[in-house]
Amino acid sequence: MNVLVVHDYGPLGRVLLEQLKRTSLHISPLLISEPGNANLEALADWVPADTDLIVNALWQTDPEVAEQDPEAARQMAFSVPMALAEHARSSGMALLQLSSSYVFDGRKQSAYLASNPGHPFSQLGTWQWECEQALRTLLPRHLILRTGWNLGRFIRKVQACIEGQRVVQLSSRFVGQPVAFRDLARVIVAVLQQLDCGAEVWGTYQYTGAEEISQYELGLAIAELMELPEGTRVVDETAEWTALEPVNATLGCTKIRNTFGIKQLPWRTCLEDELELVNSHRGLKLAGENAE
Repeated sequence: MNVLVVHDYGPLGRVLLEQLKRTSLHISPLLISEPGNANLEALADWVPADTDLIVNALWQTDPEVAEQDPEAARQMAFSVPMALAEHARSSGMALLQLSSSYVFDGRKQSAYLASNPGHPFSQLGTWQWECEQALRTLLPRHLILRTGWNLGRFIRKVQACIEGQRVVQLSSRFVGQPVAFRDLARVIVAVLQQLDCGAEVWGTYQYTGAEEISQYELGLAIAELMELPEGTRVVDETAEWTALEPVNATLGCTKIRNTFGIKQLPWRTCLEDELELVNSHRGLKLAGENAE
């Protein structure tokens, strides 16, 4: 199977391509350095004609960034996937698209199922839900993979507070399940390998790391690994940015286990590796900025 991986400079694209190189799949990478400004008219020219499946690994998981630049968020979370889906439909290709728990409003008392309809209240969630709905209508041969919290995002939050005000505000009111870059890449690879064997299992699936946790407890776990400097502390307080967070962001992952045999891995086992990936990406980004 010929697979086109659409990615940016983020860690997910890097680790996904590394893992795919160890498979028998024929992989072509497509780097979109600035997805928010991508030329959609040229997108079709970048897709090899022999592509069987497009993996859109542009993983948008930060509602704060989306609120700051709604147009770029719409482009990345809706316009780029729709352009890929339209090309896939006209060319007989399939598409794997990432989404997130931000399509839900967090009012449900139990874990959200893959079959539950979205009810977003943020820019990010709105465009991801619009994307999901349009994709189901436009392209029958699609896979939507909703994910939980981006573990790397919360590591960056703790790092930013260390460098700034030295108080990390994370509330125990908000509950969810983190997922690490390398673990998500593992799941995508496992799905692709089964599709390569001829599995016709299109539809919507969900994956998160094992163990539900509050944002406050997650912050404590990250702080323990990082060994915060004296005077820096994680506090159970509601920060302003949590207005964009669903109170309940937990996702049920039974469907992906029953269909693909993919089991949830504990996110805690990925924490040290995730910190290294975040620091490595940060170093590469700073090097690129200095080169400019």
